Amino acid sequence: MTTTTIALLVLAGGTYAMKAAGPVLAAGRELPPVLARAADLLPAALLAALVATQTLASGTAVVLDARAVGVAVAAIAVWRGAPFGLVVVLGAGVTALARLAGVA
Repeated sequence: MTTTTIALLVLAGGTYAMKAAGPVLAAGRELPPVLARAADLLPAALLAALVATQTLASGTAVVLDARAVGVAVAAIAVWRGAPFGLVVVLGAGVTALARLAGVA
């Protein structure tokens, strides 16, 4: 198991523990709205961090290669409102074409 996978599992467990601990420790009361919003955003932030790590890291070095090109195209497609399936196909296709063209 890679360190990224272990870190993801630990952070996911911590996220869910925090979400569960709030109502339990508050004895049935709800979390303050600021904390509730922060807890709701943690999974999305963790996923974004995982995507960035897997896209821009190679060992201990930061690299810009075909993966970064594919993720950039997918991000633009999401921004433009493309359906999820099209986003995946565009990202994978552009990554494959970039590799075929010799982009690191």
